[in-house]
Amino acid sequence: MPPFNPLYMTTMEEYHSGSESSFHSEEADNIVKECIEGVVGNDDYSQSLVNKWTAGIVERCLTQLVKQGKPYKYIVTCAVMQKTGAGLHTANSCYWDTTMDGSSTVRWENRTMYCVVSVFAVAIA
Repeated sequence: MPPFNPLYMTTMEEYHSGSESSFHSEEADNIVKECIEGVVGNDDYSQSLVNKWTAGIVERCLTQLVKQGKPYKYIVTCAVMQKTGAGLHTANSCYWDTTMDGSSTVRWENRTMYCVVSVFAVAIA
């Protein structure tokens, strides 16, 4: 058995309870908005580009979230819809540890389309 190391215990405490490792939806919102604008930019809706946009948005979001180095598994979803006057309703529900896990949903739009991106962050135990 290794010797008792109080420094290790402090580090583990900080790892689990420190604000550095907790999920902040505001940070995720900002990352998602930057990713959407980086992929879609000022483009008008184009059916032929939707697959490229959605793949690019989720990949870029996932890359930026992982770069933060926080102990989470991430799930990112993206929907792009042309503005035609039709309704769009989304919902999600999670059964998890609300003290550590979190989610964020961003609704972004320009004059021709809507983009809805959801991020789910599940803490690695």
